[in-house]
Amino acid sequence: MARKKKPVFDKKLIVEAFAEMAKARSVDRDLLQGIITETFSMLVKKKYGQDAMFDIVVNMEAGDIEIYLIRTVVEEVEDPVLEISLEDLRTSGVTDYDVDDEYLEEITLDNISENFGRRLINMAGQALSQRIRDIEKENIFNQYQARVGEIIVAEIHQVRRSDVFVMHEGVELRLPRQEQIPGERYRKNDQLRAVVKEVNRQGGPSNAPEIVISRADNNFLLRLFEIEIPEIYDGLIEIKSTAREPGERAKVAVQSYDDRIDPVGACVGMKGIRIHSIVRELNNENIDVIPFSEDPSEFIKHALQPARIKDITIDAETNQASVLVGDDQVSLAIGKNGQNVRLASRLTGFSISVVREGAEDIELIEFRDELGKDLYLNLIHEEIDTAREFLEADIELLIAIKGMTKELMLEIRNIILEEFDEDEDEETVKRIKLLEEVPDELKISHLEEDTPLVGTAAELADHLTVEVSVPAAPKAEEAEQENSEDETSAPTASATEEETAATEEVEATSEEEQKDDPAE
Repeated sequence: MARKKKPVFDKKLIVEAFAEMAKARSVDRDLLQGIITETFSMLVKKKYGQDAMFDIVVNMEAGDIEIYLIRTVVEEVEDPVLEISLEDLRTSGVTDYDVDDEYLEEITLDNISENFGRRLINMAGQALSQRIRDIEKENIFNQYQARVGEIIVAEIHQVRRSDVFVMHEGVELRLPRQEQIPGERYRKNDQLRAVVKEVNRQGGPSNAPEIVISRADNNFLLRLFEIEIPEIYDGLIEIKSTAREPGERAKVAVQSYDDRIDPVGACVGMKGIRIHSIVRELNNENIDVIPFSEDPSEFIKHALQPARIKDITIDAETNQASVLVGDDQVSLAIGKNGQNVRLASRLTGFSISVVREGAEDIELIEFRDELGKDLYLNLIHEEIDTAREFLEADIELLIAIKGMTKELMLEIRNIILEEFDEDEDEETVKRIKLLEEVPDELKISHLEEDTPLVGTAAELADHLTVEVSVPAAPKAEEAEQENSEDETSAPTASATEEETAATEEVEATSEEEQKDDPAE
């Protein structure tokens, strides 16, 4: 039976294979040389111990790998890892060494399996692959960390219920639901533009770095302006601030450093061609471009467009602004669901309160955060649109509105009164105190009209319609009650019959007496 020949290793082909693998995974050639050296060092230490002396030479250009084990020539060996006997050398035909000389034993790739064994070689291969993967992950992390805030163009390769995954230069990126523009639809193989928002070392596939991209971030809007408007890219126009509600509306404040350039006109472009390309990219999101001003009053006035402002009062210490508008401009100043005033507040950095002309008042939308969305909508449904209307509304009516509690009502009243710099009137204070004494178990449906002010909580409770649920009586008890009622009603009926008969007898006697008396 013929023996199998030992495999012959071409060191140059092995090194070239390592180089190709490193190139495919974007690993530097010099770094790969260090990795190979570390891998073979681990092999030698596993085989000969941590104290072994050796030297590894890796020549990537020539495609050569050489491993030398260094031992001292001695008469009698005490440590076989570090020493070799002179007699053993002469027996093997080596006669050029004397005692205390250093003997270099070359471990070639041809006999690597004999020297280290298959198990160690497999372990070294796994360690090499893991090391290259770690370097690849580090390179991906560093590459995208340097690109945070930049726009990338990628191809959609997977659409899930909450996330969209795209491929960019062979790396998978994630677009979460909260970073998507509402109403957009994504299809596989479509091209997608987004901004790199966040890079995490872990969290991606196979524990790779997680790269999060966004289309809802303000930076995406800024980068689109830089791409579409050369004056912004060149630094002639600067975007001072932005405020955005993705997919619906955005406000951008711009300033020109060249007196010959109109910042708003440059951003809009001839017949709106520049701004329209950005609007289409953002799924038809409305964009208001306004001129920036160092004067807060002027800046706020522009930010609240298209509403016409009559007067602005600013408190610079608290960053609050009170804006006076006419009755016909209130809806424009506030916008749909308070969107216009909300975006203007973010854009300018001031907390803006809209006041209707003619009387000091504040739209109820200003207190939506304190009220909550559902309760705010319930109040609007009851035609309570302003803070003044809230104060003037009957407190029992407010309590009856779904979602309102006594504590929340009192808290909102205190906030509004503080805004108006007013105090509660005595009658309202008295009514609130009486209401506080009513037990929480009483569910107030409504208060009777023209309810007078009363002196005690018990008297107030008499005017409240209280919903009380009484459990149904068992059938046996109902039957007993019916029998009891029948027995009680029977004697009553007999007594009534006797009274009727007595009355008839009296009437008959009276008629006979009248007939016997001739004078009558």
